[in-house]
Amino acid sequence: MISKDNKNSGISIKPASTMTEAELQEQLLELAAYRMPFGKYQGRKLIDLPEPYVVWFAQQGFPKGRLGKMLAIIYEIKVNGLEYLFDPLP
Repeated sequence: MISKDNKNSGISIKPASTMTEAELQEQLLELAAYRMPFGKYQGRKLIDLPEPYVVWFAQQGFPKGRLGKMLAIIYEIKVNGLEYLFDPLP
């Protein structure tokens, strides 16, 4: 679950092992809907960003804040071949 972290006034993400099933579902739904706010892929869902673009962000450094945390999660999903988690259910 994404939550406010008062220490650095950024966004922190709870480890999946400490999340309830409902919290995990909520985070996946939020990831599925989150869109890129700027650049060449502005308006595109993060999960639909080309993998080389997400890898480039990983190499250059993710932006600060919520977008960076979301991109870091998308990076892990893409490099581990887990995009199918976002496929529509039949």
